[in-house]
Amino acid sequence: MSTRRTSRKSTSAQHAMSTPDAMIDMHGVVKTFRNAAGEFTVLKGVDLTINRGEFVSIVGKSGSGKSTLLNMITGIDHPTDGRVVIGGMDIYTNVTESQRSKWRGRNLGIVFQFFQLMPMLTLLENVMLPMDYAELYDFDERPKRAMEMLELVGLEKFANKLPILVSTGQQQLAAIARALACEPPLLVADEPTGNLDTRSANTIIDLFEELARRGKTVVMVTHDPSLTSRTTRNIIIADGELINETVAKALPWLRHRHMMEFTKIAETQIYPAKTTIISRDGHVENFFMIHKGEVEVVLLDRRKQETVISRLKPGEFFGEIELLRGGRSIANVRAGADGPVEVLTIRREDFKRVMDQSPITMDAVGKIVQERLDAHRAADSRKFRPFSLFRRRQ
Repeated sequence: MSTRRTSRKSTSAQHAMSTPDAMIDMHGVVKTFRNAAGEFTVLKGVDLTINRGEFVSIVGKSGSGKSTLLNMITGIDHPTDGRVVIGGMDIYTNVTESQRSKWRGRNLGIVFQFFQLMPMLTLLENVMLPMDYAELYDFDERPKRAMEMLELVGLEKFANKLPILVSTGQQQLAAIARALACEPPLLVADEPTGNLDTRSANTIIDLFEELARRGKTVVMVTHDPSLTSRTTRNIIIADGELINETVAKALPWLRHRHMMEFTKIAETQIYPAKTTIISRDGHVENFFMIHKGEVEVVLLDRRKQETVISRLKPGEFFGEIELLRGGRSIANVRAGADGPVEVLTIRREDFKRVMDQSPITMDAVGKIVQERLDAHRAADSRKFRPFSLFRRRQ
């Protein structure tokens, strides 16, 4: 008998309090705008935790709320409700605008899509500006510090040039050097590659990856799906709410509205180590997405000896073959031996309904299933029956 915990709603982040590893902790953040036409809520109770050293992308369609979310993180706008804790500091509760502005200068680097460099200042002078504003480093030390930042991004040879005399890619690198001038633990970039060619964009992302390896937290808003594959996490916002990251990772081909639907109806289940999730010959009534832990797919050989033929990790799924093709399970699926597994489940009827509405997803899932079948057949040196988690009805 398994021990399970279920909840009807599963969000991308559910945290009651800040943790030492958290750089960004948002709890129940609501943002409502009011004008003559009435009220419009842009953020609808957002919970989000981003840990130190993560390189995170935030994506969403125009009007989804990503710019407003960014404004909450940077302290540019005020939430209507909820808490925003950055680096352990609640930046809105009992904090004046002057205090928040000073905090921003010392703790946050912002990279804009259009660079926002001062055109009459050299690159070196642009990088020195934040140090002057935040009153950091001795006056005589600032040029040296600025040059070190330009060296970091490979622009030391252009230090005395005006922005108009360097390429757009080099202007963006200079903007990143400026954002790093005060050694902030958090770097926020708003569409930093939107105006760059592919080569320059790759240079920027390479730099962000290196900064994250050095312990910086990097949060990047982007519309470019090719960039999200290089971040450690991909956060999707739709209509002011966050899509569950496990849903987005498991089924990236779904439309955002279907991802959000699965986010709201998914149930969370936790199975202790080695606990059976699906039994051989049993009916499968749910589609499973792994959130934490590992799942083992187990078959018996002709001598009834147990063999683990597949291990599935977070972001992978199982149960789809039976749900789409029908039949009973011919394998046991269980939680891994190293610890409990947490899965999100979608009921059969909901899964099939959304698959019918998303032929692209249906095709992609089908290809993954076939790849799994082919890989297991090739690896089956002892001539097991062709691997399939679920057999078709005879």
